[in-house]
Formats: sequence, structure tokens, C-alpha cells
Amino acid sequence: MNFVWPKEYLVNANEEFQAPLIDLDGFLKGNKEATKNAAKLISKACSTHGFFQVINHGVDLSLISEAYDQMDGFFKLPIDKKLSVRKMKGSMWGYSGAHADRFSSKLPWKETLSFPFHDNDTFEPVVTNYFDSTLGDDFQQAGEAFQKYCEAMKKLGMKVMEILAISLGVDKSDYYKYLFEDGCSIMRCNYYPSCQEPSVALGTGPHCDPTTLTILHQDQVGGLDVFADHKWQTVRPRSDAFVVNIGDTFTDRVAASIQAKVRCVWKLGIINGFEYHFDRLFDDLFYRAVVNRYKERRSLAFFLCPKDDKVLRPPQDIMSRDGTKQYPDFTWSQLLQFTQNYYRADEATLQNFIKWLKSSKTTNHLP
Repeated sequence: MNFVWPKEYLVNANEEFQAPLIDLDGFLKGNKEATKNAAKLISKACSTHGFFQVINHGVDLSLISEAYDQMDGFFKLPIDKKLSVRKMKGSMWGYSGAHADRFSSKLPWKETLSFPFHDNDTFEPVVTNYFDSTLGDDFQQAGEAFQKYCEAMKKLGMKVMEILAISLGVDKSDYYKYLFEDGCSIMRCNYYPSCQEPSVALGTGPHCDPTTLTILHQDQVGGLDVFADHKWQTVRPRSDAFVVNIGDTFTDRVAASIQAKVRCVWKLGIINGFEYHFDRLFDDLFYRAVVNRYKERRSLAFFLCPKDDKVLRPPQDIMSRDGTKQYPDFTWSQLLQFTQNYYRADEATLQNFIKWLKSSKTTNHLP
């Protein structure tokens, strides 16, 4: 019964979500007109739901295929072998079966393998080393494959942040580089077994990602639902595309500076030639994963995160031009601490984190 979800979480998605399709080819080649068009499409997506898909992203499709092959090899291991690398209390890394180590109800029908990635000044291949140290020689090829995959995801994530900065009218398109260039990002392999009762279970419950940017590739089984226009809609998988969504960290730090103070009142504004609905910007930004009666489903999720001790605040040029800051400054480590130790991430994570942060003495120690 721990896997049975309340009925209000299980409303069917009967429509296909028309996620904006962003062709990055021109932007990656430095074409100014293509960059402007891509930025407009992204700004439109972020003013309504914060989800879009990117194609011609520069990631070799064979690299994606190899990542799936390697994750299959892990999840097909005997359960005792998987449990030998299980996620321990206080750690974010390792294997988790339905997150039963953290939760006792509304358990997700899935297994995950999470590991860190960073590309700081050291030449240590952190992902390869992680697989070597936890799974041994049999998974050396897996470590090398995921090292390359994470490097590609980090590169793509930084490019997406660049075009997001352009769409927001930030003076320097590489403004966010200093936040992420030495940060530790999260790589997660998701495996959703077939489920005999898919009408009462969920692979992942409704939630917002607390991180900055999520780059997701889902296999052809499908199962990703987005809450948009006050209803659940399904995202049709594309083998050549990544689904990108904005997380709470970026929502708060950037959108806060251009949101009106009174929510639920729509006001149309123009920033750098792009239209924004201030109080809808990055709103209703949550999603879920459903399960399939007959087929297993897999997805690859890369979460771009800032360095844990960097203070996150809206760009000053946006602040001085467009409005009053709505939320207090914070660090990624504070939000991570909140979601790991005090709160189960859901569709209201950000609002509850802000309440917690304002009541916490840690806000007094920021530079």
C-alpha cells in the first residue's frame, strides 16, 4: 500500500503537451538572428510553464544510446549487488529503490542511481572514479561512458544558461558562468519497472526540481507529464531531443527580480523586446512520471547546479531596471539542505523553502 497514491495525484493526462521545440544549431554556430529567434521561443516557454525541448544540441546520439546501455547493465544486476552501493543516510549518491530510505508513503515506483559530476581545475574524471570505487572493474566502461555523457550535459547546460540570459536581457550573456563553472551537478539514471496497477501508482510524484536546470532524455516508452494550463499533459518522447525545464533555484533568483509583488494578477511587460507575463513567469512549474503496465521505462536526468557556497541573487542590471527583489538571497547548499533533511520536494518546494529560510538564522551569514 505504500506505493498507492491519493486520487488527486492520479488525474489522467489526456492531451499532448506542445513543448516549444528549440533548434540550437544556429545559436551554437554564432548566428545572431537564429540566436534571437531561439531566445524568443525560450522566453515564451518560460513565461508560461518553463518547459521546452532542444534539438540540434550538439550531443552525439550514440553517446545517449551508450548511456542507456550502461544503465541497463546496472539495473539488471541482482538486488544484493545494487544494494551494495545504496544511497546512505546523509549522502546524495548511490542506488535507491523507491526512495524507501527517506519516505514511508507515496513511494515512487522506480529505482535510481545518482552520482556527482564536476569539471573544476583538477583533471580527475570524477564519474569514472565513482564507478571504479563503488562498482569495480566490471563497470569501468560504464564510468567512462557516463563521464563523457556528463561532460556533454554540462556543456549543453551552460549554453542553455547563456541563451536564457539573453532572453532575460542580462547585459552579459555569460553572467551565470561564474555560478556553475565549478559547481557539482547531479546525474541520475531513472528506471521505472512495469507496474500491474499503473492507475494507482506513480513513477515520480508531482514536484518542482530544486536545482537550476534539468536536462532530461526519456526513452521511447514515454511517461513524462507536465502540469500546464491547469491540467496534466503528456510529453511525447523524441530520440533526438532533450527536455529542458527550469528549476527552483533559477526560478527564484531570476524571475523574482521581474515578478510583480501581487501574485495571480497578470501584467504584460516587455524586456529586451521579449514579452513576459510577470506573475506567470516560471509559474505552475511542476511535473510527474507515470508508469506503464506492460513496459519498463528509462530516463537520463542531468541537474545543473551552482557551486554550493555561491550566493544566489538576481542580476543587478535586471534588479535596477525591472523591480524589487521578492525573495531573500540564499546559497544552493541551503536549498539542498532543506530538500534533503526537512522537506520532500513537491510542487510547493520553493514557497516552503522561503518560509523556512526567513525563519532560519543562516540568512544572517551571507556576504
